[in-house]
Amino acid sequence: MMRNFWIGCAALLWAAGAAVAQDVAFIQVEAQPSLRRAEERARDYAPYLQDVNGFALGGGWYSIALGPYDPDEAQALLQRLRAQGQVPRDSYLAAPDDFQRRFWPVGAGPVVIDRALEAPDTDLEQALAAVEDPAQADPAQTDPAPAPVIDETPREARASEARLNRAEREQLQIALRWAGYYNAAIDGAFGRGTRGSMADWQAANGFEATGILTTMQRSELLRQYNAVLDGMGMEVVSEPRAGVVMQMPMGVVEFAKYESPFVHYDASTDLGARVLLISQPGDQDTLYGLYEIMQTLEIVPLEGDRERRANGFTLTGANARIVSHTEARLEGGAIKGFTLIWPAGDEERRTRVLGLMQSSFDTTAPVLDPAAVSEEMPSVDLLSGLQVRRPKLTASGFYVNAAGDVVTSAEAVEACGRITLDGVHDAQVTASDAASGIAVLRPTTRLAPQSVAAFRNGRPRLQSEVAVAGYSFGGVLSKPSMTFGTLEDLRGLGGEENVKRLALASLPGDAGGPVLDAGGAVLGMLLPREEGGRQLPEEVSFAAKAEDIRAVLSRAGITADATESIGVMAPEDLTAVASGMTVLVSCWE
Repeated sequence: MMRNFWIGCAALLWAAGAAVAQDVAFIQVEAQPSLRRAEERARDYAPYLQDVNGFALGGGWYSIALGPYDPDEAQALLQRLRAQGQVPRDSYLAAPDDFQRRFWPVGAGPVVIDRALEAPDTDLEQALAAVEDPAQADPAQTDPAPAPVIDETPREARASEARLNRAEREQLQIALRWAGYYNAAIDGAFGRGTRGSMADWQAANGFEATGILTTMQRSELLRQYNAVLDGMGMEVVSEPRAGVVMQMPMGVVEFAKYESPFVHYDASTDLGARVLLISQPGDQDTLYGLYEIMQTLEIVPLEGDRERRANGFTLTGANARIVSHTEARLEGGAIKGFTLIWPAGDEERRTRVLGLMQSSFDTTAPVLDPAAVSEEMPSVDLLSGLQVRRPKLTASGFYVNAAGDVVTSAEAVEACGRITLDGVHDAQVTASDAASGIAVLRPTTRLAPQSVAAFRNGRPRLQSEVAVAGYSFGGVLSKPSMTFGTLEDLRGLGGEENVKRLALASLPGDAGGPVLDAGGAVLGMLLPREEGGRQLPEEVSFAAKAEDIRAVLSRAGITADATESIGVMAPEDLTAVASGMTVLVSCWE
């Protein structure tokens, strides 16, 4: 009853109060691309904010607004709500003319402009008095029954369709393609293919298959298309410090921190989505450096397309956990861009969110201050607050020829998705021998080692000094470390003939490194310690024999250098020879 009365007197209220309506303001809080999501957001605000309204904006968008208020009061309230963090930072004042029909509160009807109570118009006073007592309403001004919803005839539908612009027509084709009824070009031309797909969609959704969508049917098609974004909270975010403006899924991410050159928006739900805004001053060298650095981060998986241009780049990456997309561009001495990180297996929502972000991306003049950093403790594993990609295992290896072939521990390169040398050069296993624990790697591009192994001929003397070169700490240090010890036996503890026993305290990262005599000749390769089983003293280590290494190399078609004992090198010379041949071997997922 009350709803019908409001509908009947709405025109009188707005027309008679037109002179004062411009003295009224609303606080525009946010806009949503679907009615369902807008109702959810209005329901979220209502418990802690007064005067919550929901209005249609047109074009499929819906507004959440507070009011109506006196403009001065509205401005003061807006400042207070912003300061308290109760409304988004980009909230602003809006006029009543900015809004169309009211959908929230549900059943409340058109909004009443309180200032119109001061208007001297008699008819307006009567209408407002009827708000207090509907019995006073003029029967001529009321409609006792709601007007039925009448859909359009095909002729009327074609007429309303003719008023669509090209972008709106293309959007309908996109929605039809998404629904599975259209597979031709998105051109905004409603030819035979488009008409046929419209008819198929109508039939599938219980409408008469005319091939011409009515206004209501177009709204339903777009509602279905946009339903996938429900809960994403897509809204335009303006980041003033970074100078980036674009739509972001604020229903699933929230601002976290500034960590130059990034603005971090971390996950706010268990979906696990994240967004980075990129903003830094720089030139082409800076852009190219960022391109390389981004690929060292865990948020950019190795599998994916990469494109670097003179004024920008695009990086995509995917693994079993996440899919990420990064794009950045150089313009006017500033690098601006973004990264979207999304859980794997949710491609429909990810691509829709990404498309909205890309189409809305814009920049303003400010650039994030390079000194903008969080107060978190720095870590060698973090870069600008992001985890640097780490291999699942590291070991050592050594060059055996001028082409860059490497000998390493077979255990270190098992089940690797990718193998790198010195963290940069990709390599592949060309030979592996489980019995001796030896593997041979070949770089995908030819390398030029500083030095290569020369294997010692003859039987080494027991109790002679030996040294192992290796990346003991997994690449934390830029150069290999030297560990010294003695050759204890030419067999294992159980009499094994294929290993040598060393009195040398090695670390796991040393496995695969060369074992050298005092003259720099290679006696063998350090083997990894066995996990579990008997725990041996720290100073007990084992090495694969030089002759076994040469046999594996021969089967791989590689001829290794050999040498006789040449006496004793100065420690610094031995270190230089060992460092030149030793390489960091990394096994990645």
